[in-house]
Amino acid sequence: MAFHKTKSPLYPKSHLVAASGIAAALSIFLLVIPTTDVEARKTFIPLDLESGHMGDHLAPEGNSAELDALIRETVTFSSPLPTNGQQLVTDNETDERAEKTEEQPIVVEETAVPLRPSEWRSITVASGNTLSVLFNEMGLGATTLHSVINSSKEAKRFTRLKVGQELEFKLAPTGDLITLRSKVSDLETIQIDSTPDGYTFSKNIIEPEVRTRFAKGNIDSSLFLAAQKAGMSHGLTMEMANIFGYDVDFARDIRKNDKFEVVFEELHVGEKRVGTNNILAARFTNKGKTFTAVRYTDRNGYSSYYRADGTSLRKAFIRTPVEFARISSRFNPNRRHPVLNKIRAHNGVDYAASTGTPIKATGDGRIVHFGRKGGYGNAIVVQHGQKYKTLYAHMSRFASGLSHGSNVSQGQIIGYVGMTGLATGPHLHYEFQVNGRHVDPLGIELPVSDPVPKAERTAFMALSNKMMASLDQQSTSQLASLEP
Repeated sequence: MAFHKTKSPLYPKSHLVAASGIAAALSIFLLVIPTTDVEARKTFIPLDLESGHMGDHLAPEGNSAELDALIRETVTFSSPLPTNGQQLVTDNETDERAEKTEEQPIVVEETAVPLRPSEWRSITVASGNTLSVLFNEMGLGATTLHSVINSSKEAKRFTRLKVGQELEFKLAPTGDLITLRSKVSDLETIQIDSTPDGYTFSKNIIEPEVRTRFAKGNIDSSLFLAAQKAGMSHGLTMEMANIFGYDVDFARDIRKNDKFEVVFEELHVGEKRVGTNNILAARFTNKGKTFTAVRYTDRNGYSSYYRADGTSLRKAFIRTPVEFARISSRFNPNRRHPVLNKIRAHNGVDYAASTGTPIKATGDGRIVHFGRKGGYGNAIVVQHGQKYKTLYAHMSRFASGLSHGSNVSQGQIIGYVGMTGLATGPHLHYEFQVNGRHVDPLGIELPVSDPVPKAERTAFMALSNKMMASLDQQSTSQLASLEP
Protein backbone atom coordinates (compact mmCIF):
# COMPACT_ATOMS: atom_id res chain seq x y z
CA MET A 1 0.00 0.00 0.00
CA ALA A 2 1.42 3.37 -0.90
CA PHE A 3 1.37 6.29 1.53
CA HIS A 4 1.20 9.97 0.45
CA LYS A 5 2.65 12.64 2.69
CA THR A 6 0.23 15.55 3.37
CA LYS A 7 1.59 19.07 4.00
CA SER A 8 0.67 20.46 7.43
CA PRO A 9 -1.24 23.82 7.45
CA LEU A 10 0.69 27.01 8.12
CA TYR A 11 -1.33 27.77 11.35
CA PRO A 12 -2.63 25.37 13.98
CA LYS A 13 -6.28 24.45 13.54
CA SER A 14 -7.17 25.59 17.03
CA HIS A 15 -5.89 29.07 16.25
CA LEU A 16 -7.97 29.33 13.09
CA VAL A 17 -11.15 28.30 14.95
CA ALA A 18 -10.53 30.83 17.71
CA ALA A 19 -9.91 33.63 15.26
CA SER A 20 -13.09 32.84 13.36
CA GLY A 21 -15.14 32.90 16.58
CA ILE A 22 -13.79 36.27 17.69
CA ALA A 23 -14.42 37.79 14.25
CA ALA A 24 -18.01 36.53 14.28
CA ALA A 25 -18.64 37.93 17.77
CA LEU A 26 -17.32 41.37 16.82
CA SER A 27 -19.45 41.40 13.65
CA ILE A 28 -22.62 40.71 15.65
CA PHE A 29 -21.89 43.59 18.04
CA LEU A 30 -21.16 45.99 15.19
CA LEU A 31 -24.29 45.07 13.19
CA VAL A 32 -26.93 44.69 15.91
CA ILE A 33 -26.16 47.23 18.64
CA PRO A 34 -27.04 50.99 17.88
CA THR A 35 -24.28 53.54 17.59
CA THR A 36 -23.29 55.65 20.63
CA ASP A 37 -20.27 56.39 22.79
CA VAL A 38 -18.41 53.34 23.96
CA GLU A 39 -16.56 52.70 27.13
CA ALA A 40 -14.06 49.80 26.92
CA ARG A 41 -11.73 48.50 29.53
CA LYS A 42 -9.48 47.07 26.79
CA THR A 43 -9.81 48.47 23.35
CA PHE A 44 -7.80 46.08 21.13
CA ILE A 45 -7.25 42.35 21.14
CA PRO A 46 -3.85 41.52 19.61
CA LEU A 47 -4.03 38.73 17.02
CA ASP A 48 -0.68 37.14 16.26
CA LEU A 49 -1.62 34.49 13.76
CA GLU A 50 1.91 33.89 12.62
CA SER A 51 3.10 33.02 16.11
CA GLY A 52 0.00 31.00 16.74
CA HIS A 53 -1.09 33.16 19.71
CA MET A 54 -4.00 35.47 20.27
CA GLY A 55 -2.72 37.43 23.17
CA ASP A 56 -1.65 36.14 26.54
CA HIS A 57 -5.19 35.41 27.72
CA LEU A 58 -6.39 33.01 24.99
CA ALA A 59 -7.73 29.73 26.17
CA PRO A 60 -6.17 26.44 25.11
CA GLU A 61 -7.48 24.74 21.97
CA GLY A 62 -10.95 23.31 22.26
CA ASN A 63 -11.92 25.13 25.52
CA SER A 64 -14.81 27.23 24.11
CA ALA A 65 -16.28 28.11 27.56
CA GLU A 66 -13.05 29.72 28.66
CA LEU A 67 -12.88 31.51 25.30
CA ASP A 68 -16.34 33.03 25.78
CA ALA A 69 -15.44 34.15 29.27
CA LEU A 70 -12.32 35.74 27.94
CA ILE A 71 -14.24 37.68 25.32
CA ARG A 72 -16.66 39.01 27.92
CA GLU A 73 -13.79 40.04 30.15
CA THR A 74 -11.71 41.58 27.41
CA VAL A 75 -14.41 43.81 25.79
CA THR A 76 -16.86 45.31 28.29
CA PHE A 77 -19.49 47.69 26.80
CA SER A 78 -21.50 50.28 28.74
CA SER A 79 -23.18 51.25 25.46
CA PRO A 80 -23.07 49.96 21.85
CA LEU A 81 -19.97 50.06 19.69
CA PRO A 82 -19.48 52.97 17.31
CA THR A 83 -20.19 52.68 13.61
CA ASN A 84 -19.93 54.82 10.49
CA GLY A 85 -16.31 55.61 11.05
CA GLN A 86 -16.54 56.52 14.74
CA GLN A 87 -13.50 55.53 16.79
CA LEU A 88 -13.46 53.61 19.99
CA VAL A 89 -12.32 55.70 22.94
CA THR A 90 -10.09 54.83 25.83
CA ASP A 91 -10.73 55.35 29.54
CA ASN A 92 -8.79 58.62 29.49
CA GLU A 93 -10.76 59.98 26.50
CA THR A 94 -14.04 59.07 28.19
CA ASP A 95 -13.08 61.00 31.32
CA GLU A 96 -12.15 64.04 29.20
CA ARG A 97 -15.53 63.97 27.45
CA ALA A 98 -17.33 63.67 30.77
CA GLU A 99 -15.57 66.79 32.02
CA LYS A 100 -16.56 68.70 28.88
CA THR A 101 -20.15 67.55 29.31
CA GLU A 102 -20.24 68.91 32.85
CA GLU A 103 -18.91 72.27 31.65
CA GLN A 104 -21.45 72.49 28.79
CA PRO A 105 -24.70 70.86 29.93
CA ILE A 106 -27.17 69.76 27.27
CA VAL A 107 -30.29 71.95 27.12
CA VAL A 108 -33.51 70.19 26.12
CA GLU A 109 -35.93 72.61 24.41
CA GLU A 110 -39.65 72.08 25.14
CA THR A 111 -42.12 72.92 22.38
CA ALA A 112 -45.12 74.86 23.84
CA VAL A 113 -48.58 73.66 22.80
CA PRO A 114 -50.37 76.69 21.25
CA LEU A 115 -53.59 77.79 23.04
CA ARG A 116 -56.75 77.92 20.98
CA PRO A 117 -58.06 81.46 20.40
CA SER A 118 -61.09 82.90 22.19
CA GLU A 119 -64.27 81.76 20.48
CA TRP A 120 -67.98 82.65 20.29
CA ARG A 121 -70.52 79.94 20.98
CA SER A 122 -74.30 80.40 20.81
CA ILE A 123 -77.25 78.54 22.25
CA THR A 124 -81.01 78.94 21.70
CA VAL A 125 -83.35 78.93 24.70
CA ALA A 126 -85.70 75.95 24.72
CA SER A 127 -88.79 75.35 26.82
CA GLY A 128 -87.83 74.73 30.45
CA ASN A 129 -84.33 76.20 30.11
CA THR A 130 -82.93 78.41 32.84
CA LEU A 131 -79.76 80.47 32.80
CA SER A 132 -78.19 77.89 35.13
CA VAL A 133 -78.88 75.11 32.61
CA LEU A 134 -77.37 77.13 29.75
CA PHE A 135 -74.24 77.99 31.77
CA ASN A 136 -73.82 74.33 32.61
CA GLU A 137 -74.05 73.38 28.92
CA MET A 138 -71.28 75.89 28.20
CA GLY A 139 -69.07 74.40 30.90
CA LEU A 140 -69.46 77.43 33.19
CA GLY A 141 -69.89 76.81 36.90
CA ALA A 142 -72.26 78.20 39.51
CA THR A 143 -69.62 80.67 40.74
CA THR A 144 -69.49 82.38 37.33
CA LEU A 145 -73.29 82.41 37.10
CA HIS A 146 -73.66 84.10 40.48
CA SER A 147 -70.95 86.63 39.65
CA VAL A 148 -72.77 87.56 36.44
CA ILE A 149 -76.32 87.97 37.75
CA ASN A 150 -75.22 89.67 40.97
CA SER A 151 -72.92 92.15 39.20
CA SER A 152 -75.77 94.69 38.84
CA LYS A 153 -79.54 95.05 38.97
CA GLU A 154 -79.78 95.22 35.18
CA ALA A 155 -77.68 92.05 34.78
CA LYS A 156 -80.63 90.09 36.18
CA ARG A 157 -82.36 90.70 32.84
CA PHE A 158 -80.43 87.68 31.58
CA THR A 159 -82.51 85.48 33.86
CA ARG A 160 -85.76 86.50 32.11
CA LEU A 161 -85.41 84.15 29.17
CA LYS A 162 -87.87 83.57 26.34
CA VAL A 163 -88.19 80.44 24.23
CA GLY A 164 -86.30 81.00 20.97
CA GLN A 165 -84.06 83.70 22.44
CA GLU A 166 -80.40 83.33 21.47
CA LEU A 167 -77.53 83.75 23.94
CA GLU A 168 -73.95 84.19 22.72
CA PHE A 169 -70.98 83.26 24.92
CA LYS A 170 -67.39 84.36 24.24
CA LEU A 171 -65.08 81.98 26.07
CA ALA A 172 -61.37 82.35 26.83
CA PRO A 173 -58.93 79.54 25.91
CA THR A 174 -59.12 78.53 29.56
CA GLY A 175 -62.91 78.18 29.31
CA ASP A 176 -63.64 81.31 31.37
CA LEU A 177 -66.46 83.66 30.35
CA ILE A 178 -65.29 86.82 28.56
CA THR A 179 -68.60 88.15 27.19
CA LEU A 180 -72.28 87.18 27.31
CA ARG A 181 -74.77 88.94 25.04
CA SER A 182 -78.32 88.51 23.84
CA LYS A 183 -80.60 90.31 21.41
CA VAL A 184 -83.78 90.91 23.41
CA SER A 185 -85.56 92.78 20.61
CA ASP A 186 -84.91 94.16 17.16
CA LEU A 187 -83.90 97.42 18.81
CA GLU A 188 -81.97 96.30 21.90
CA THR A 189 -79.03 94.00 22.69
CA ILE A 190 -77.83 93.46 26.27
CA GLN A 191 -74.29 92.41 27.17
CA ILE A 192 -72.07 91.37 30.10
CA ASP A 193 -68.26 91.80 29.87
CA SER A 194 -65.52 90.52 32.15
CA THR A 195 -63.23 93.27 33.47
CA PRO A 196 -60.44 93.34 36.09
CA ASP A 197 -63.03 94.70 38.52
CA GLY A 198 -65.66 92.04 37.77
CA TYR A 199 -68.52 91.79 35.29
CA THR A 200 -70.13 94.93 33.84
CA PHE A 201 -73.51 95.33 32.11
CA SER A 202 -74.16 97.35 28.96
CA LYS A 203 -76.85 97.63 26.30
CA ASN A 204 -76.95 98.74 22.70
CA ILE A 205 -80.06 100.58 21.51
CA ILE A 206 -80.73 101.00 17.79
CA GLU A 207 -82.61 104.18 16.86
CA PRO A 208 -85.28 103.11 14.36
CA GLU A 209 -86.55 105.09 11.39
CA VAL A 210 -90.09 106.42 11.94
CA ARG A 211 -92.46 106.16 8.98
CA THR A 212 -96.11 107.22 8.70
CA ARG A 213 -98.59 104.56 7.66
CA PHE A 214 -102.34 104.40 7.04
CA ALA A 215 -104.74 101.53 7.86
CA LYS A 216 -108.49 101.07 7.58
CA GLY A 217 -110.90 98.25 8.24
CA ASN A 218 -114.53 97.17 8.37
CA ILE A 219 -115.69 95.03 11.27
CA ASP A 220 -117.45 91.82 10.24
CA SER A 221 -117.01 89.65 13.33
CA SER A 222 -114.56 91.31 15.74
CA LEU A 223 -112.44 94.42 16.06
CA PHE A 224 -109.22 92.41 16.43
CA LEU A 225 -109.75 90.36 13.28
CA ALA A 226 -110.55 93.48 11.28
CA ALA A 227 -107.50 95.31 12.66
CA GLN A 228 -105.24 92.33 12.02
CA LYS A 229 -106.47 92.12 8.44
CA ALA A 230 -105.67 95.83 8.05
CA GLY A 231 -102.07 95.20 9.19
CA MET A 232 -102.40 96.63 12.69
CA SER A 233 -100.64 95.00 15.65
CA HIS A 234 -102.42 93.94 18.83
CA GLY A 235 -100.83 96.81 20.74
CA LEU A 236 -101.93 99.36 18.17
CA THR A 237 -105.49 98.00 18.27
CA MET A 238 -105.54 98.33 22.05
CA GLU A 239 -104.29 101.91 21.78
CA MET A 240 -107.11 102.78 19.37
CA ALA A 241 -109.63 101.23 21.77
CA ASN A 242 -108.22 103.28 24.65
CA ILE A 243 -108.41 106.52 22.65
CA PHE A 244 -112.08 106.03 21.84
CA GLY A 245 -112.83 104.24 25.13
CA TYR A 246 -114.48 107.33 26.61
CA ASP A 247 -117.19 107.34 23.92
CA VAL A 248 -117.39 103.68 22.84
CA ASP A 249 -117.81 100.71 25.15
CA PHE A 250 -115.82 98.10 23.23
CA ALA A 251 -117.20 95.34 25.46
CA ARG A 252 -120.83 95.81 24.35
CA ASP A 253 -121.18 98.55 21.73
CA ILE A 254 -119.29 97.08 18.73
CA ARG A 255 -121.55 96.22 15.80
CA LYS A 256 -121.10 94.62 12.39
CA ASN A 257 -120.19 97.19 9.71
CA ASP A 258 -118.50 99.49 12.23
CA LYS A 259 -115.31 100.85 10.65
CA PHE A 260 -112.08 102.66 11.44
CA GLU A 261 -109.32 104.66 9.75
CA VAL A 262 -105.96 105.25 11.40
CA VAL A 263 -102.75 107.18 10.63
CA PHE A 264 -99.93 105.90 12.86
CA GLU A 265 -96.15 105.78 13.21
CA GLU A 266 -94.36 102.60 12.16
CA LEU A 267 -90.78 101.79 13.23
CA HIS A 268 -88.25 100.34 10.78
CA VAL A 269 -84.67 99.10 10.87
CA GLY A 270 -83.74 99.08 7.21
CA GLU A 271 -86.70 97.50 5.46
CA LYS A 272 -87.73 95.44 8.47
CA ARG A 273 -90.74 96.58 10.48
CA VAL A 274 -89.82 96.37 14.16
CA GLY A 275 -92.83 97.96 15.85
CA THR A 276 -95.31 100.80 15.97
CA ASN A 277 -95.42 104.05 17.87
CA ASN A 278 -98.15 106.65 18.32
CA ILE A 279 -101.50 106.98 16.58
CA LEU A 280 -101.44 110.44 14.99
CA ALA A 281 -105.08 110.63 13.93
CA ALA A 282 -108.06 108.27 13.76
CA ARG A 283 -111.75 107.99 12.95
CA PHE A 284 -114.04 105.34 14.38
CA THR A 285 -117.64 104.84 13.24
CA ASN A 286 -119.83 102.99 15.73
CA LYS A 287 -123.56 102.39 15.10
CA GLY A 288 -123.51 105.11 12.43
CA LYS A 289 -121.87 107.77 14.61
CA THR A 290 -118.33 108.88 13.78
CA PHE A 291 -115.79 109.83 16.43
CA THR A 292 -112.49 111.58 15.63
CA ALA A 293 -109.15 111.83 17.42
CA VAL A 294 -106.03 113.95 16.80
CA ARG A 295 -102.82 113.68 18.81
CA TYR A 296 -101.52 117.11 19.85
CA THR A 297 -98.42 118.05 21.86
CA ASP A 298 -98.62 121.43 23.58
CA ARG A 299 -95.86 123.96 24.23
CA ASN A 300 -94.92 122.23 27.49
CA GLY A 301 -94.38 118.91 25.74
CA TYR A 302 -97.56 117.27 27.07
CA SER A 303 -99.38 115.07 24.52
CA SER A 304 -103.05 114.20 24.53
CA TYR A 305 -105.89 113.33 22.14
CA TYR A 306 -108.63 115.75 21.18
CA ARG A 307 -111.58 115.62 18.86
CA ALA A 308 -111.10 117.27 15.50
CA ASP A 309 -112.88 120.40 16.78
CA GLY A 310 -110.48 120.78 19.71
CA THR A 311 -112.74 119.45 22.48
CA SER A 312 -111.17 116.87 24.77
CA LEU A 313 -111.59 113.17 24.17
CA ARG A 314 -110.38 112.46 27.64
CA LYS A 315 -112.99 112.25 30.33
CA ALA A 316 -112.51 112.10 34.04
CA PHE A 317 -113.32 108.36 33.84
CA ILE A 318 -112.91 105.67 31.24
CA ARG A 319 -116.02 103.65 30.59
CA THR A 320 -114.78 100.11 31.35
CA PRO A 321 -112.08 98.89 33.77
CA VAL A 322 -111.48 95.58 31.92
CA GLU A 323 -110.69 95.52 28.20
CA PHE A 324 -113.07 93.56 25.93
CA ALA A 325 -114.69 91.66 28.78
CA ARG A 326 -118.21 90.26 28.58
CA ILE A 327 -120.87 91.84 30.81
CA SER A 328 -122.33 88.98 32.82
CA SER A 329 -124.54 91.01 35.14
CA ARG A 330 -125.78 94.60 34.97
CA PHE A 331 -126.71 97.19 37.57
CA ASN A 332 -129.96 95.98 39.19
CA PRO A 333 -131.34 97.07 42.60
CA ASN A 334 -133.73 94.07 42.66
CA ARG A 335 -131.46 91.25 41.56
CA ARG A 336 -131.56 87.83 43.29
CA HIS A 337 -128.05 87.00 44.56
CA PRO A 338 -126.68 83.84 42.82
CA VAL A 339 -124.95 82.56 45.97
CA LEU A 340 -127.22 83.75 48.80
CA ASN A 341 -130.38 83.02 46.73
CA LYS A 342 -132.25 86.07 48.00
CA ILE A 343 -133.05 89.52 46.71
CA ARG A 344 -130.07 91.75 47.12
CA ALA A 345 -129.36 94.89 45.10
CA HIS A 346 -126.63 94.52 42.53
CA ASN A 347 -125.07 97.94 42.78
CA GLY A 348 -122.55 97.54 40.00
CA VAL A 349 -121.65 95.76 36.76
CA ASP A 350 -119.99 92.35 36.50
CA TYR A 351 -117.38 91.81 33.77
CA ALA A 352 -116.70 88.12 33.12
CA ALA A 353 -113.05 87.48 32.22
CA SER A 354 -110.35 84.90 32.72
CA THR A 355 -108.51 84.79 36.03
CA GLY A 356 -105.50 87.08 35.84
CA THR A 357 -107.00 89.59 33.38
CA PRO A 358 -105.68 93.09 34.27
CA ILE A 359 -108.03 95.55 35.99
CA LYS A 360 -107.51 99.31 35.43
CA ALA A 361 -108.44 102.26 37.56
CA THR A 362 -111.13 104.20 35.67
CA GLY A 363 -109.95 107.58 36.95
CA ASP A 364 -107.24 109.39 38.89
CA GLY A 365 -107.60 109.05 42.66
CA ARG A 366 -106.37 107.69 45.99
CA ILE A 367 -106.90 104.18 47.41
CA VAL A 368 -109.07 104.36 50.53
CA HIS A 369 -109.57 100.60 50.96
CA PHE A 370 -107.04 97.88 50.15
CA GLY A 371 -107.56 94.22 51.14
CA ARG A 372 -110.40 91.84 52.07
CA LYS A 373 -113.92 93.29 52.20
CA GLY A 374 -116.51 90.69 53.19
CA GLY A 375 -118.34 89.11 50.24
CA TYR A 376 -116.37 91.33 47.86
CA GLY A 377 -113.24 89.26 48.56
CA ASN A 378 -110.06 91.06 47.61
CA ALA A 379 -111.19 94.61 46.85
CA ILE A 380 -109.91 98.13 46.20
CA VAL A 381 -111.89 101.34 46.68
CA VAL A 382 -110.60 104.52 45.01
CA GLN A 383 -111.67 108.04 45.99
CA HIS A 384 -111.75 110.52 43.07
CA GLY A 385 -111.86 114.01 44.56
CA GLN A 386 -114.79 114.75 46.86
CA LYS A 387 -117.62 113.59 44.62
CA TYR A 388 -116.78 110.22 43.03
CA LYS A 389 -115.76 106.80 44.32
CA THR A 390 -115.20 103.47 42.51
CA LEU A 391 -114.96 99.88 43.81
CA TYR A 392 -113.22 96.83 42.23
CA ALA A 393 -114.01 93.42 43.81
CA HIS A 394 -113.27 89.66 43.66
CA MET A 395 -109.62 90.22 42.59
CA SER A 396 -107.31 87.22 42.47
CA ARG A 397 -104.44 89.47 43.54
CA PHE A 398 -103.41 93.11 43.73
CA ALA A 399 -100.88 94.87 41.51
CA SER A 400 -97.45 95.20 43.09
CA GLY A 401 -96.43 98.47 44.72
CA LEU A 402 -99.92 99.46 45.89
CA SER A 403 -101.27 99.85 49.40
CA HIS A 404 -103.82 101.82 51.38
CA GLY A 405 -103.30 105.53 50.60
CA SER A 406 -101.52 104.99 47.26
CA ASN A 407 -102.31 107.40 44.45
CA VAL A 408 -103.38 105.85 41.15
CA SER A 409 -103.82 107.31 37.67
CA GLN A 410 -106.47 106.66 35.06
CA GLY A 411 -105.75 103.45 33.17
CA GLN A 412 -103.20 102.17 35.73
CA ILE A 413 -103.39 98.43 36.46
CA ILE A 414 -104.43 97.98 40.09
CA GLY A 415 -105.23 94.25 40.23
CA TYR A 416 -106.25 91.10 38.37
CA VAL A 417 -109.56 89.32 37.83
CA GLY A 418 -110.39 86.47 40.19
CA MET A 419 -113.28 84.93 42.18
CA THR A 420 -112.48 85.67 45.81
CA GLY A 421 -115.39 86.32 48.19
CA LEU A 422 -118.94 85.39 47.14
CA ALA A 423 -118.43 84.60 43.46
CA THR A 424 -119.47 81.67 41.27
CA GLY A 425 -116.81 82.30 38.62
CA PRO A 426 -113.95 84.64 37.73
CA HIS A 427 -115.16 88.19 37.10
CA LEU A 428 -114.76 91.82 38.15
CA HIS A 429 -117.53 93.48 40.14
CA TYR A 430 -117.32 97.24 39.46
CA GLU A 431 -119.28 99.94 41.32
CA PHE A 432 -119.57 103.69 40.75
CA GLN A 433 -120.73 106.13 43.45
CA VAL A 434 -121.65 109.82 43.16
CA ASN A 435 -121.80 111.66 46.47
CA GLY A 436 -122.13 108.29 48.27
CA ARG A 437 -125.00 107.04 46.08
CA HIS A 438 -124.63 104.01 43.77
CA VAL A 439 -125.33 104.73 40.09
CA ASP A 440 -125.23 102.63 36.94
CA PRO A 441 -121.62 102.81 35.63
CA LEU A 442 -122.91 102.19 32.09
CA GLY A 443 -125.52 104.97 32.12
CA ILE A 444 -123.84 107.84 33.90
CA GLU A 445 -122.79 110.88 31.89
CA LEU A 446 -119.07 111.08 32.58
CA PRO A 447 -117.44 114.49 33.14
CA VAL A 448 -114.97 115.59 30.48
CA SER A 449 -111.52 117.17 30.66
CA ASP A 450 -110.54 120.60 29.42
CA PRO A 451 -110.35 121.38 25.66
CA VAL A 452 -107.26 122.64 23.82
CA PRO A 453 -106.09 125.88 25.53
CA LYS A 454 -107.20 129.03 23.70
CA ALA A 455 -103.59 130.14 23.25
CA GLU A 456 -102.85 127.00 21.24
CA ARG A 457 -106.11 126.54 19.42
CA THR A 458 -104.83 128.03 16.12
CA ALA A 459 -101.88 125.66 16.04
CA PHE A 460 -104.09 122.71 16.91
CA MET A 461 -106.69 123.47 14.23
CA ALA A 462 -103.97 123.70 11.57
CA LEU A 463 -102.74 120.23 12.58
CA SER A 464 -106.25 118.82 12.87
CA ASN A 465 -107.30 119.98 9.40
CA LYS A 466 -104.13 118.51 7.93
CA MET A 467 -104.67 115.13 9.62
CA MET A 468 -108.34 114.86 8.67
CA ALA A 469 -107.43 115.67 5.05
CA SER A 470 -104.78 112.94 5.18
CA LEU A 471 -107.35 110.42 6.39
CA ASP A 472 -109.71 111.40 3.54
CA GLN A 473 -106.95 111.22 0.93
CA GLN A 474 -105.53 107.90 2.14
CA SER A 475 -108.96 106.31 2.38
CA THR A 476 -109.87 107.45 -1.15
CA SER A 477 -106.52 106.26 -2.57
CA GLN A 478 -106.82 102.86 -0.96
CA LEU A 479 -110.39 102.49 -2.16
CA ALA A 480 -109.31 103.41 -5.72
CA SER A 481 -106.51 100.82 -5.64
CA LEU A 482 -109.04 98.13 -4.77
CA GLU A 483 -111.33 98.91 -7.71
CA PRO A 484 -110.90 96.75 -10.86
